[in-house]
Amino acid sequence: MDVRTGLPVVGMVGGGQLARMTHQAAIALGQSLRVLATGAADAAALVVPDVVLGSHEDLAALRRFAEGCDVLTFDHEHVPTEHLRALVAEGVRVYPGPDALRHAQDKLVMRRALAAMGVPVPPFRQVTEPSDAVSFGSDHGWPCMLKAARGGYDGRGLWALASPAAARPMVAELLAAGTPLLVEECVGMRRELAVLVARSPFGQGAAWPVVQTVQRNGICVEVLAPAPQLDVQAAQAAQQLALQVAEELGVVGVLAVELFETPAGELLVNELAMRPHNSGHWTIDGAVTSQFEQHLRAVLDYPLGCTAARAPACVMANVLGAESPASMGLDERVHHLMARYPQAKVHLYAKSQRAGRKIGHVTVCGDDPVPVREAAVASAAFLATGVWTDGHSVHGQETA
Repeated sequence: MDVRTGLPVVGMVGGGQLARMTHQAAIALGQSLRVLATGAADAAALVVPDVVLGSHEDLAALRRFAEGCDVLTFDHEHVPTEHLRALVAEGVRVYPGPDALRHAQDKLVMRRALAAMGVPVPPFRQVTEPSDAVSFGSDHGWPCMLKAARGGYDGRGLWALASPAAARPMVAELLAAGTPLLVEECVGMRRELAVLVARSPFGQGAAWPVVQTVQRNGICVEVLAPAPQLDVQAAQAAQQLALQVAEELGVVGVLAVELFETPAGELLVNELAMRPHNSGHWTIDGAVTSQFEQHLRAVLDYPLGCTAARAPACVMANVLGAESPASMGLDERVHHLMARYPQAKVHLYAKSQRAGRKIGHVTVCGDDPVPVREAAVASAAFLATGVWTDGHSVHGQETA
């Protein structure tokens, strides 16, 4: 408890943009957010006053960090499970707990648990030798997807296996490097969807509208809320599925359930994330309660907030680092963007630019999804490159 305010102290392990945006929500609630960051230049460390520098893989650092915190939570899933079990045994409140979080840390554990619950997932198999992948491909067809069971994200840790000849050396090399593997069927899909829910220790659950995510090179580039042309029954079924997963796995906090929608309309679970998630950034501007406020409410066992959308359409577009530096500075790009799209809400993470790296996002809300999406996508692209995709001139010169 913070002696100055009489309100709880939440410790968030990880100093990235998720912790940075959680801090913004904590300010309005009067709560104190403490962040464990790896460096003083981390996105959250630049703005949060209570920062502890240390590694999430160091149990002693985690113990020091937890002192004085009412609850510990995360902006990533990479804390070793055995460290979390040690903290819980010592009386630290950890949400989500290690038994739940391991399902977001290990894809094989997650796949097995969901299948046992009767939740639809793509056909899969553990890979401990090259013949496992080869036999799976023979049974389920080529190509198939090889995945690192732990540590992969944003398109990393995924390999398409086109044939037995391609599979054998790839699997052998990865196994020799100590990478735990599984193989999955390549799912024919219409699109990717995501459901964001929250659950409190009391057991209260809440779900936001189902969204469509647009991926490019394994990275989410857009989120469309609500998912276009998704009928009410399908949306409700997806929300119920996500709430079921949260309850049966004992999740406390925000849970993101990423889904494949097949051409036949079937929904298959692809990934789980037990923290605020990129698919929920739209909620800052587009929902009554943002995912960041809701996560704080949940881990503190406060009553959960309303998840209704504030507008008929909301689009979030990620700002990704460009391949080459923009011709104008970021501040100047922000200036031009705000002049052209005053309705756009800009969120920058104070991260150095690198090709493909998420350095911010732009959200636009409105009544008509078509111009809303156009404005969001154009805004994010301009912030990344300094170029308007439609040839709009800057400084009197055509940019396309």
